[in-house]
Amino acid sequence: MENNNRKGKNIFFHENGYKILKNYITNQVDSIKNTFILVDEKIHKYCLPILFNQIDFLKKSNLIQIKSGEKEKNINTCIRICKNLEKFKATRKSLILNLGGGVITDIGGFVASIFKRGIRFINIPTSLLGMVDASIGYKTGVNLDSIKNEIGSFYIPELLIIDTNFLKTLPKKEIISGMAEMFKHGLIANKDFWISLNQIRINNHHNQWYDLVNTSILIKQKIVDKDPKEKGFRKILNFGHTIGHALESFFLKKTEKISHGEAIIMGIICESWISSKINGLPINDYKNIKSTLSKFYPIEKKISNLSNSEIENIIMIMDHDKKNEKNKIQFSLLREIGNCSYNCHVPYSLIKESLRKCN
Repeated sequence: MENNNRKGKNIFFHENGYKILKNYITNQVDSIKNTFILVDEKIHKYCLPILFNQIDFLKKSNLIQIKSGEKEKNINTCIRICKNLEKFKATRKSLILNLGGGVITDIGGFVASIFKRGIRFINIPTSLLGMVDASIGYKTGVNLDSIKNEIGSFYIPELLIIDTNFLKTLPKKEIISGMAEMFKHGLIANKDFWISLNQIRINNHHNQWYDLVNTSILIKQKIVDKDPKEKGFRKILNFGHTIGHALESFFLKKTEKISHGEAIIMGIICESWISSKINGLPINDYKNIKSTLSKFYPIEKKISNLSNSEIENIIMIMDHDKKNEKNKIQFSLLREIGNCSYNCHVPYSLIKESLRKCN
């Protein structure tokens, strides 16, 4: 099935989103039995009832459940999902609803892109990270061992349904993890948004998320629409992720894990320091970034005792980064808050120094 090329015109919020979704399934899917909902066990318990309350007839669809967690984001999970689709006699006209966080939307989108050479899918993110980042931008994929998102594809969902009421099901630590991508969006493209996030009150969050999530989505979608396949400008979305993804991959092998948000925040702090050294970011901007993020993410101690060999290991992980060109690690770096460069080459010595100085 040819996946169309709509840009940013398929995102719908709350009641209007459910109305659009209900109409789409009613009019565009030949049978409710040809609709599949992908969830993990936590989403099944806490979020699936919310979806069924909005669209009752989805109870007659087929449910595919996987275990929760980043460790499930691999090709073997995809094969199990494909086998379930085959068992339920899915066709090229089938539809997958990915209900869950970033792991579910990444896996579900990738399965949709490869099963029978492509079937339709819709993302209904339930985590803050999923809403503002993972479900947007047409990227799908899974990890290869500990290498983040090494296997994947660009594939466009039919719809993206955003319901910030799902955030009420999340613990505080998941909210804070998802905020990392929002902070990034402000730093690379919208200084006013960065300033507004500095003043956020996590413990009183439920009524403030609609506007913040909407703004964050619009920032990312505007960037993606300019460069859907990441040939140039879209690379600014990788700010904080070169070091951040390497840290996340490194800690996947450790007893003490760090969340995606924690890893990205440390990546942002390190790459902001590098920006101040070689890309003109004013040192006061770097200090502002570090002090602001440290209030929300007091995690420096988790990487403060990295040995020289561990730092070398982290840099080796960066050597596998998809953005690299001509055997050089490519970074996106800030010029100032709200303004970002891409395709910046950073010497190994400076990367090592950032990991030592920024914790």
